Amino acid sequence: MAKALIVIDVQNDFCPGGALAVSGGDEILPRVNTLMTEFDTVVLTQDWHPADHSSFASQHEGGAPFTQVHMEYGLQTLWPDHCVQGSKGSEFHPDLAVDRAQLIIRKGFRRDVDSYSAFFENDHKTPTGLAGYLRDRGVEDLTFVGLATDFCVAWSALDAAKLGFRATVIEGACRAIDLDGSLQEAHSEMRSAGVKLEA
Repeated sequence: MAKALIVIDVQNDFCPGGALAVSGGDEILPRVNTLMTEFDTVVLTQDWHPADHSSFASQHEGGAPFTQVHMEYGLQTLWPDHCVQGSKGSEFHPDLAVDRAQLIIRKGFRRDVDSYSAFFENDHKTPTGLAGYLRDRGVEDLTFVGLATDFCVAWSALDAAKLGFRATVIEGACRAIDLDGSLQEAHSEMRSAGVKLEA
């Protein structure tokens, strides 16, 4: 069975000093780089937002980061401006072994819908094209690492399971935001969906 490593959003803005820093986000880099040598297929995802993206608190009058608003597709957490297209913050961390990847999936570039998952926008119906790419390469078994465990990593793993892939999350190669219990909720949802959680 062909296997792939999916490296989620290891970008400057999600690492210490970034606009939406995940605590310890840069600590995962040595393990992620090692894992990238162990898979024939490696995919990177990259948050890639326009400057006026609707998920930014700055685009909502009176909106505060980490609060929620209702969008057409459901509840949306508002974030600090981050990973703006072409910015330093949107770039991959300089220590990430980017050259080992065969594909980079950019997500979140549609202004009116956010995109956590590597497979779908947050409307759960607009595909990124990743599933077709993996199936064309005969990949059925996916391992997820990156940032952040409880948002983009979890949503990607959950969608992978729904699409019929085997999904594993290596938690030691991830870090979480843990916003109001979001990590515990993500763990519960992933286990229920059959996603394997490894240390």
